[in-house]
Parts: sequence; structure tokens; C-alpha cells
Amino acid sequence: MQIGEKTTAAKSARINLDFDGLIKKVVGKKLLTRRNGAKLFSQGENGDAIYFVHKGRVQLTVVSAQGKEAILAELGPRDFFGEECLVGSSRRTSTATTLIPSSLFRIEKHAMLKALHLDRRFSEVFMNSLLARNINLEIELSDQLFNHSEKRLACALLKLTRHVRPEKLPNAKLPKITQKMLAEMIGTTRSKVGVFMNKFRKLGLIDYRGTGDITVNAERMTEAVLHD
Repeated sequence: MQIGEKTTAAKSARINLDFDGLIKKVVGKKLLTRRNGAKLFSQGENGDAIYFVHKGRVQLTVVSAQGKEAILAELGPRDFFGEECLVGSSRRTSTATTLIPSSLFRIEKHAMLKALHLDRRFSEVFMNSLLARNINLEIELSDQLFNHSEKRLACALLKLTRHVRPEKLPNAKLPKITQKMLAEMIGTTRSKVGVFMNKFRKLGLIDYRGTGDITVNAERMTEAVLHD
């Protein structure tokens, strides 16, 4: 039951941010349209704005002092990032890059702080979302520490279906993602990911042809994770 409890916790921690209502309350927002592979900011830069994903997908990566790169998160509509700018004169802790053509709301630091100060409801919604993110980060850290890499891959694939799965349909076709990217997300090697993906395909959990086109049977994958 340990995995079932973790999955339930993850669902309860994911608060549906009132995206439209939140953005409408902010004066000084700017809608940006960016192509695939556009860099929104880089690790180490001064943070001067927070971003909300309107359409598309954004990847957050971090590079260690030794030059090793890791994927922190992949975000879609209703997600936000760059909130570290709200604390003092903070620098960016990661690099944000679009994975597909995307549109995003950029809100200057001073405008966001003013909205949080003046609107109590706005502040409550945003703080609840931040707390939910922290809970999810703790869950994912526990997953990295205690679950084997095959199960981490299954959970990562399920997580990627959140923004693309048609309601009430079992299958979700993911945007193109490479084995290398999946390996970086779960902290293992590309070769192991290849082995696991072939196993998932034989079990009927995914349709995968090795070209980056992945269709996940979310219902069967969830069942496999819960009963592992």
C-alpha cells in the first residue's frame, strides 16, 4: 500500500490553480509567444519576473558546478515558475526553455508583489499553490530515494499525461520526448530507460516505436504502479 498512499498524496497536493482569475487581477502582465527551444531565462541570472504557462510546455533544468545537467521539471498550462524572484534580489536557480511553441504570461516582480499585498484572495490562492508544489517536491524526492528506477519511469510517464490526456479516455499521446530526457528526469541511464520502455511496450502499458512518439495507457500504467 505504500505506493498507493504516495500516489494519493500526490493527487491531493496538486491544487488546480485559478489561472484565469489569478492573471486577470494583476496589472502589468505581458503575454509572450515563444517558439520551440526558446530560452526564457538562464541559471544565475537576476530574477525580475514570474511566469505563468498559458499554452505549451516549458522545461526547467539545472547545471552543477561540475557541468552535469539535470531536468527539474516539465510544466504545462496552469503551471508557474520563476517565483524565486519574489525573495529579495534572488538569482535564477534554473534555466527555463520552451519544449514546444508556447505562450506565457510574464509578470514583473514589483507587479506580482503589489498584487499579493493588495488582494487577500489572490495571495491565498498563490500561497496554496506554492505549498502544493513543495509537497509534490517532497514526494518526488522520496520517490528518488526509495523507489527503483523502473517505477520512477512509470510515474514520470504518468505525470507527463496530466496535460495531454483527453478526459475519460485511457490513452494519452505525449509530446516528443527522448530517452535521454527521461533518464535525466528519473536519475538513471539512457540504456536502462530503453530496457524499461521495451518492457512497458510488451506489457501493453505504452505504444512506443523508439522515435520519441509515446502513447501511454494511463489506466493500465496506474494499475501497474499501484500494484507493484
